[in-house]
Parts: sequence; C-alpha cells; structure tokens
Amino acid sequence: MDATHHRPTRSARNYLRFLAHCVAVTFDGGVAYFAWMGVLFTVMLIGLDAFVTQTLGGMGQTAMSDHVSWGIYIANLTYLVGLAAGGVMMVIPAYLYRDHEMHKVVLAGEFLAVASIVMSLGFVVVDLGRPDRFWHIIPGLGRFNWPMSMLTWDVIVLSGYLLINLHLCGYLLYTRHLGVPPRPVVYVPFVLVSIVWAISIHTVTAFLYAGLGGRPFWNTAVLAPRFIASAFVTGPAFIVLTLQVVRRYTVFEMGDGPLRTLTSILRITLLLNLFLLLSELFTEFYTGGHHSLGAQYLYFGAEGKHALVPWIWTAIAFNLIATLLIHVSTVGQHLWRINVGCVLALAGVWIEKGMGLIVPGFVPSTLGEIVEYVPNALEYRVMFGIWALGLLIYTMGARVAVAVYHGHERFAARWQFDDREMVDGRVERSEEGGTQ
Repeated sequence: MDATHHRPTRSARNYLRFLAHCVAVTFDGGVAYFAWMGVLFTVMLIGLDAFVTQTLGGMGQTAMSDHVSWGIYIANLTYLVGLAAGGVMMVIPAYLYRDHEMHKVVLAGEFLAVASIVMSLGFVVVDLGRPDRFWHIIPGLGRFNWPMSMLTWDVIVLSGYLLINLHLCGYLLYTRHLGVPPRPVVYVPFVLVSIVWAISIHTVTAFLYAGLGGRPFWNTAVLAPRFIASAFVTGPAFIVLTLQVVRRYTVFEMGDGPLRTLTSILRITLLLNLFLLLSELFTEFYTGGHHSLGAQYLYFGAEGKHALVPWIWTAIAFNLIATLLIHVSTVGQHLWRINVGCVLALAGVWIEKGMGLIVPGFVPSTLGEIVEYVPNALEYRVMFGIWALGLLIYTMGARVAVAVYHGHERFAARWQFDDREMVDGRVERSEEGGTQ
C-alpha cells in the first residue's frame, strides 16, 4: 500500500527526469546542427533587441499608424495560426485512417503546432505595444468583454491547442522511451479533440476579422473556409520539406509513404484554396460598390497608390505555379518539383493571408483616405526574431524525437524505478524492481 501511495510521485519524478534528458539532448549534435542553432539564436537576439527598442520608444517607431493599426505582426499571426492548424493533416491519416507509416512521423505535425502557436502568441505580445498589459486578455485573470470579445476567444483556443499538443508530444515520446505502447485512453481523446480544436483556432481567427462591421473587406462569410483551406495547404507543405531534411541529415529512417499522403492532400487543398479565392474575387468585383474599394486597392491600386499590387499578384502567381507543379509531379520521380511547389505555396499563402488580407482592411480608411503601409526595418527585425524562436523550438523538438526513436545514449540507461505501469497499466514494479 505504501508503494502504491508513492508510485504517482515517483512516476512524476521520473517523467521530469526524462524531460531534463530531452533538454540535454538539444545541446548535443554535429557542426551543422550547432551552426544552424547558432544562426537562429543570433537572429532571435537581434529581434529581441528590436522588440526592446520598440517597447521603450513606443509603437510610433513602426510603420503602423492611426489609419493602419494592424500590420506585419498581425499578418504573421494570421498565417501562423493556419500553419498550426495545418499540422492536424498528419494526425487525421495517422489516427482516423490508421495509416501506420504516418504514425512514425506524426510528431512532426505536433511539434509544428507547438512552435507555430508560440510564435502566434509572440506576435500578439509585440503588437500590443504594452506587453505588460497582456494579462488583461488572460481568461480568469484579466478584464475583458467576454464572451463577446473574439480576441479573448482567440487567446483561449490558441492556449488550449498549445497545451493539447504539448501533452501529446510529451506522452508519445515518453512511451517510446519506455518501450511500451501508449494507452489509447490517455491520448486518443486528446487526438480527437485536437482535430476539432485545430479547425476552431483558425475559425475563431477568421471571425475576429469578419465580425468587424466597419471593415467591409473582411465582411464575408467565406473568410473562415478560406482560412481553413489555406491552413491545409501550409501545414502539409511545411512538413513535406521538414521530413526530407530530417531524413537526409539524421539517422531517422522513413519511406516515401508519408510524402505521398501529404502530396495527395496538397493536390486537393491547393485547388480548394484557389476556388475560394476566385469566389471572393467574383463577389468583390462583379457586384462592385463602395465595399469593394479595399479589393480595388489591393489588386489594381487606387488614386495612384499601389504598394500592395505587386505583393498580391506575386502571391497568385506562386499559388498557381505551386498547384501546377504538385499536380504534374510524383514523389518517386519529381520530388524536387514538389519541393519547389511547397516553397511557392508557403510564400504565396503568406502574402495572401498576411499583407494581402490585413492591410486592405484598413486601406481605404473608414473616411475614404488612402494611407499606405510598408513595414520598416524595426518590424522586420522583430518578425525574423520571432520566426527564429519558432524554428529553434521546432528544431529542438525534432532533435529530441530522433534521439528518443533511435535510443540516444542519454536515454539508454533505465532508471531504478521503472514506471511502465503508469503507461500501459499492465506492468507493476516495486521500488526495488521486483514484480508485485
């Protein structure tokens, strides 16, 4: 009875020790690994310096103004929420359709969700101007207009999705280390919830814009479906590229099956994304009227101002070329063309959902004034710093996953207390190691 009483405590202690080993593994690697991590850390420090400068000097140091109060920070937030939601495209084939090849690489999607959500919250913080006031939008602590505030809902769903994916990553890695199958009751409910939650995080983000009646450019019922479709483009595209890097530069063994599955998903979602864009363009330009001024400025310019025109047409070209490349290529013979298509899709959607969505919502203003916005160097430094932080987290997650799956020396030794009974509910051991 005494051993049973202390078992949860020991299990928690062993799990914490496992996490400590995971952190230690991220500091172990070759020259290329440390060079990559060094570059990311340097860029992150440059971004931190820019953020401190912005905080001390005020948001007036950015290119944003009273006319365009959301800029490249919120543009990245929108994109990254979709990237996080797109990671669920690894989960659905693995768990709902029992694709055993996807099971081996599903953590790539989970870690992508974690890194993307951390970056998303980072862009929320830097856009506040006063980061010390972030606590005002924390449920149960801050003061906000809830449940009517969509921003509060956005913080809730983002934080919840982060916690779900952290649990899945930690539990699946831990069971792999212990050499026992994970208990379905412990992780399957979270998998199912994560699928619904992934859709909800981007839906709430879309509602955040569509619910602003004074911004007609965003007042469209198709905005949420467009967000979901583009999310299911960026997530698989990013993971296709990531899996190839992991396969080439680590000892992780993986066949072409996951790449074929993700490419098949891209063939559908790229077409769906283009179809929804075409539907939006038809509504904007066929009906015309005052509410189409934002779209007019975005695609063709207005009153001699056309700063965003090159951006959006580049995005459309990238998405069209990506769709063509991925549809005419196969993983076995034309993988390089698929890679080019994935890079173009990632860039095209970033422009379309970032600068091509946020800025035209403010230009022209509610008074009909056209005040253009172009990000300045300070904003770019902050942006790249946050992206470096996210890529650092993602790289560390991949490093730990590879180490656990291939029995890195830090995970080779068993602990005195083997807490496998916590994992599969079948093996129970006393503190001395004997079977009870």
